Amino acid sequence: MQSGTQSWKALLFASLDPQNSITVDKPPAAMWVMGLSGRIFGFNSWSMFVPQALMGVAAVALLIAAVRRWAGPVAGLLAGAGLAVTPVAAMMFRFNNPDALMLLLLVAAAYCTVRSIDARGERFWSSSTGWLVGAGVLMGLGFLATMMQAFLVLPGLALVVLVAGAGGWRTRIGQLAAAGAALVVSAGWYVALVALWPSGSRPYIGGSTSNSLWELAVGYNGLGRIFGNHNSGGPRPAPTTMPEPAQQTADQMSRGNFGGFGSHPGLTRLFSGELATEFSWLLPAALIALVAGLWLTRRHPRTDRIRAGLLLWGGWLLVTAAVLSYMSRSFHSYYSMELAPAMAALIGIGATQLWQGRTHLAALLTLAAMSLATGIWSFVLLHRTPEWLPWLRWALMALAVLAAAALLITPKLPRFALGIGIFAVLAGLLGPTAYTLETVSQVHSGGSPTAGPVRAGRGGGPGQYGGNGVTDPAIIDLINGSTAR
Repeated sequence: MQSGTQSWKALLFASLDPQNSITVDKPPAAMWVMGLSGRIFGFNSWSMFVPQALMGVAAVALLIAAVRRWAGPVAGLLAGAGLAVTPVAAMMFRFNNPDALMLLLLVAAAYCTVRSIDARGERFWSSSTGWLVGAGVLMGLGFLATMMQAFLVLPGLALVVLVAGAGGWRTRIGQLAAAGAALVVSAGWYVALVALWPSGSRPYIGGSTSNSLWELAVGYNGLGRIFGNHNSGGPRPAPTTMPEPAQQTADQMSRGNFGGFGSHPGLTRLFSGELATEFSWLLPAALIALVAGLWLTRRHPRTDRIRAGLLLWGGWLLVTAAVLSYMSRSFHSYYSMELAPAMAALIGIGATQLWQGRTHLAALLTLAAMSLATGIWSFVLLHRTPEWLPWLRWALMALAVLAAAALLITPKLPRFALGIGIFAVLAGLLGPTAYTLETVSQVHSGGSPTAGPVRAGRGGGPGQYGGNGVTDPAIIDLINGSTAR
């Protein structure tokens, strides 16, 4: 980012150095934000991190607005709280990484999609098509933040328009086509600019083998990460923050507790290693809420807003989770941040709908199951760091059991229903909140930050390179024998 405060060309291309020899291995949108902030306020920690924090505040506000519009204010507040206390989100919104901007743009695109389904305005920008075009523009800007990673939520957004959008099939498909065209324009202008700019007067595209931004998007930051078959040639890609560690121990790789990468690909990846403790505290409850909500709304009209919300956020969650679970190359645990808004939204929508139907035993049983699942999973996650607040996991388990029992007897205690509901919510959020508070109390640096308390054996502390904490003796001998000081 410092190079962008010294050279406008470096800012435009996200060059690693002011002399514009090579770019970082990501598109430049996030660097534009931090670079402009550095030019206005000077290059310092404050000017770099305040924009990231403001992105977090805006993302929470937009998520509240999007969920509230269809499921009510309580659901919106629950969703916002769920996102705010997700450890990986709290960490990345105070770190100089492009994923913060990407998440803000994706939540904004989801909000525009929600507005498009409700819109009945005659003017273009207040019409359904206008809002969808806005969503397409935001998705295109998301591409300029993290490339193909931003497109993981597209199936969920398109699904809700096709199922719950106004008008006939042709109208809905036409609106999606307009949104797709807007996406191509908002992302493609920069790809075209780089392609048309004489290669001799711009920096080399880091991460590519042919000095091509398109190849970087499709290869290194696209299919290559999913299938693991892309080998970068040419100059070594310049990392967005810090270089990745060269080697990791087999034990660290099996547990996912290392800085540069996540655990092995597979269905259980999101429930293992640092991935689980960074985002998945509320995931079991969110999945229960999704299944229960779709069952309850199975006979509702096509345009039912509650089911539409479940389709939007459920599609976002499931598609993104599937891709992240089987991504084969250069997987970082903080990628799980992209799952946090959908997970929180499903909690908000599902919990409030079940609470409204609490006179039915099935709804109460489902709420109790959500509470117990959260408590049990929190116990499992906290057991992975037994040296940190060892009493907390037992307290959470006890609170979850009490909350589940209280929820089941709510119909017999109508005067205490509100208090029981608040108690159940607080009990469910206590685990991730504690982990988030510990996360924000730590200083994070390096190329692959990690959330939560410092773990024994995790080299470098939070956000540091994983490593095994052992320096090669040959390196020590080389340093001791050197005359350079």
